[in-house]
Amino acid sequence: MIHEGDLTPPTGRFAIVAARFNSVVVDRLVEGALDGLKRHGVADKNVDVAYVPGSFEIPLIAQKLGETGSYVAVICLGAIIRGDTDHYDHVAGGAVSGIASASLKTGIPVIFGILTCENMEQAMNRAGGKAGNKGFEAAATAVEMVNLIKKLG
Repeated sequence: MIHEGDLTPPTGRFAIVAARFNSVVVDRLVEGALDGLKRHGVADKNVDVAYVPGSFEIPLIAQKLGETGSYVAVICLGAIIRGDTDHYDHVAGGAVSGIASASLKTGIPVIFGILTCENMEQAMNRAGGKAGNKGFEAAATAVEMVNLIKKLG
């Protein structure tokens, strides 16, 4: 038997955790995610957005929101842009492992929508430019995962 999620309108509340750092990029990701949820049948009143200082802080708040039992999924949005030091590697690695851990600990989809880019141009292209909006894609992923979990019971 094959199990697969779909993009039918889901029930339940969704949370978005967004980094304020690199807000010129992240604000566009949030807009994309809100649009994506709306286009997949999620009412604005069923979406809460929490802002944190940066991408490294996202996993803790994602886990806290997931633990409340109020949400069927948490979408994590941020932008980590490589600089001249190894700071990028530490922040990106911490965000990846923290988000994966939050999903496993809470038992709900905690979606990785954090851009990890070499430069601002790449980030802007992924936040509504040439490469689409990864915030919208993260919202679609959340909807699909919520529906798959519901099917699996």
